[in-house]
Amino acid sequence: MFTTTGSRGLYKAPLSKGLLLVLSGLTVMLLLLPQYQHMFEYNLQAVSHQQQVWRLLCGRLVCLDVKDSFCSAMLIYNFRIFERRFGSRKFASFLLGTWFVSALLDLLLAQAFSFLFDYEVEELPAGLLAPVFALFVPFYWSIPKVPITQVLGLVSITNKTLVYIVGLQLLTSSPFMWVLALSGLISGGLYHSNVLWLQKFLFVPAWLCAVARYLLEPLFSSSQPTSEAPLGMGATLDIQRQQRMDQLDQELLLAQFNEARANSRHQAQQTGLLPWSRLFPSLRRRREALPQAQTQPSAPPPPPPSENVVAEEQVARLVEMGFSRPDALEALRASNNDINIATNFLLQH
Repeated sequence: MFTTTGSRGLYKAPLSKGLLLVLSGLTVMLLLLPQYQHMFEYNLQAVSHQQQVWRLLCGRLVCLDVKDSFCSAMLIYNFRIFERRFGSRKFASFLLGTWFVSALLDLLLAQAFSFLFDYEVEELPAGLLAPVFALFVPFYWSIPKVPITQVLGLVSITNKTLVYIVGLQLLTSSPFMWVLALSGLISGGLYHSNVLWLQKFLFVPAWLCAVARYLLEPLFSSSQPTSEAPLGMGATLDIQRQQRMDQLDQELLLAQFNEARANSRHQAQQTGLLPWSRLFPSLRRRREALPQAQTQPSAPPPPPPSENVVAEEQVARLVEMGFSRPDALEALRASNNDINIATNFLLQH
């Protein structure tokens, strides 16, 4: 699960850290104070018939089920990579936009289900679930799939498999969780593709980001991890081994990238040498070649070697993922146009 996002914790992800701490804390508080749980129930009948619009805020924010809270927290932690790439404001705008659109879609899907099957949906699972499902849309389109292993030679295990398994576990935790999942995926697709110009109308204003940066970011910001920090301080042996495996994986990836870059430079030096014999012929042959050169057009320069040509489609794909164009070009050249190696290196560093 961590091969997609690295093991740098919540560094440069203050919004994700704040959501994890605040929402998990509210879930624990409601478990200790069950008399207040009815205020956070996502009751559609109370919203539509009794005009209790405040339930859209309370019921679609805090999870009342521990399993839902745990799975959604794992997914938010995994999707923190989008906050690192696009920034906290754009990440917050995505969550806000999908939250509003999915709230409308929840009511429409519930009405459509009651019309088709003559069964009225009274209550849906509570929590920030629809925006979490909406994050699967950029995760599917933006994160490349890297094969890791195969089970029995039939099922391919990739770096995204475990994330989908956690999402499937969250989907099957409640009978009507599919309503939130479907509304989240639809709202995520609409906001990500910007079909209805949702990114133009549903966004976090700059002044609110400035206030949050001044007041909340010092509370939820994480320090930059250092490679000199000891592994497994006070942790169990399994955690120490996992941390050591993550570090070795990063070192192996860095070594592969450096080796690929060295090979690319070596090939460029071998194939990219200037043809001095053609540019500077001998003095004895220059006089003979001069009349022929005056009558015939000069030959076009030799094309550059294919090893140094970078596919523009791969560069555009890395740029859409949030990386700068110079970094994408350098990573693709160093990895011999292997987008998986280039993407993994850019994600880790």
